[in-house]
Amino acid sequence: MPTLKQLRVSLGWTVTRLAEESNLARQSVASAEKGGTVQATTAKALADALSKGYGREIMVWQIEGLNIL
Repeated sequence: MPTLKQLRVSLGWTVTRLAEESNLARQSVASAEKGGTVQATTAKALADALSKGYGREIMVWQIEGLNIL
């Protein structure tokens, strides 16, 4: 399974762009990419933003390394 960073980079998005697309703080996205603990709602927001970017549903469990509370 791809990591959050791999998915983001594959879309050609910056951390800032993913943060904007997911309505999260840039710092939250950067922390999630580095394995920081995230709330389930944050993980869902990231998966939803990536889903829009890819035009297909990406589930939270399909993102390698997300450390969800």
